[in-house]
Amino acid sequence: MNKSVKTFMLASLAAFSCSITACANNQGVGVDEVNNGSVANDSGQVSNLFTVSKRTTTPTDFTYAAENTVNGVVSIKSFATPRSSYRAGSDAFSDPFFDFFFGPNPYRRRQQQQQPEEQEQKQLGLGSGVIISSDGYIVTNNHVIDGAERLEVTLNDNRNFNATVVGSDATTDLALIKIDAEDLPIIPIGDSDALKVGEWVLAVGNPFGFTSTVTAGIVSAKARNISSVTNGRQMGVESFIQTDAAVNPGNSGGALVNTNGELVGINTAIYSQTGNYAGYSFAIPSSIVTKIITDLKQYGAVQRAILGIAFSELTPQLAKEKNITAVNAGLYVGKVEERSAAMEAGLQEGDVIIEINGVETHTSGQLQEQMSKYRPGDKITISFVRDNKKQTVNATLRNNQGNTNITKASDVMDLGCAFQKVSSETMRQLGIRSGVQVVGLKDGKFKSAGMKEGFIILDINNTRVSSQEDVEKIYKAIMKSDEYDKVMFITGIYPTGKKHYFAVSLSE
Repeated sequence: MNKSVKTFMLASLAAFSCSITACANNQGVGVDEVNNGSVANDSGQVSNLFTVSKRTTTPTDFTYAAENTVNGVVSIKSFATPRSSYRAGSDAFSDPFFDFFFGPNPYRRRQQQQQPEEQEQKQLGLGSGVIISSDGYIVTNNHVIDGAERLEVTLNDNRNFNATVVGSDATTDLALIKIDAEDLPIIPIGDSDALKVGEWVLAVGNPFGFTSTVTAGIVSAKARNISSVTNGRQMGVESFIQTDAAVNPGNSGGALVNTNGELVGINTAIYSQTGNYAGYSFAIPSSIVTKIITDLKQYGAVQRAILGIAFSELTPQLAKEKNITAVNAGLYVGKVEERSAAMEAGLQEGDVIIEINGVETHTSGQLQEQMSKYRPGDKITISFVRDNKKQTVNATLRNNQGNTNITKASDVMDLGCAFQKVSSETMRQLGIRSGVQVVGLKDGKFKSAGMKEGFIILDINNTRVSSQEDVEKIYKAIMKSDEYDKVMFITGIYPTGKKHYFAVSLSE
């Protein structure tokens, strides 16, 4: 066989292989069988030229999921008077952090230019929510409803309802609201733990006010911590489902569903430098959502379990430094807190946690997701490596007070008093510029701390106060924090001119 004929035959074989590959890719014939194409080289040896898969690929159909979820997603508008929003700083979107995710808020700029005397309610924000029960319970993001004086919910059939807030949790950015309605369409809650990277998901919401909008994407990552792209700013519990489904302002609080039409997440944030979708969006997993909304409905407050450790993710450098060879990934325990579940279970500095209840726990996001599923008093199994040997212990989780008591919903009324503005004459006599006076003192935290009627509060936790709104704002911030000790450090003065200091514990 001469050289030109041999070249022609090889070219024909290559063309034929491309034809088969294209046919297999476009049509797909059969399942489980794989054929190898081969040619002989000049020395007579046979080598593989291509592999043709005959596995059939079934097109993904999104219509079932879309049709069965759009009616279960609502539009939520929040309203507040510009004066109260401006004075109290209660507009969640006034936080520059949300500019990072959702872009500059033109409404906030207009709001700040308005006169403080204006009292008419204005629209504060727009978001989405998911109906989870036929009698009107709706889950959404905390930042969608935070600071609102009135919430207006619009169903997919254009019916409007005013909503009340059942409870909210800033740490997970979740809220539960209620409308007075019956026989509503719901979205069943699915298992976010069963989601796989690469699986198709749909985002359902109201971006830019366009109702009943459905976008598709895949799960890009799970247990994603995003503080690395927010300049270290924490968003509370960070264990997001990352997707490339298009999510825009207005989608917040909407549904992330799988192709079976089951809720697997609540869309919460996007990564964007313009405020619009730029390729990545983040959703709170349904495993966390289910726990949080159950707590809010049953207790009015989230029952948050604490393991009680300081840790860092295991890196190759840390493993080499600590001579850890048994595992390549895990959570290196740097400190064990006193009166904690970890101390009671016998965990020690230098241990590397690798599993909780048999679930791989190698990152901070994975740990946060696991802890978010449990309440104080729940028992868990912790697998860890010590001295390069795997061990397992049982632990009973506690709250941030070191016990297993139920955390009750709190209110500023627990302080046991009302507040009124200090008269100009009194301020002049005492030589002060601002403050609020304690009136109507009754049994409560202030009285228990020794405070007397008429005491004038000047500052709380080093923040000046001049109105009841200021006191309420500081109180809410303290109660929403995850600090071990929830305390008001109060500086003030009695009308007699005697200055006094109080440390008021807000813990149960």
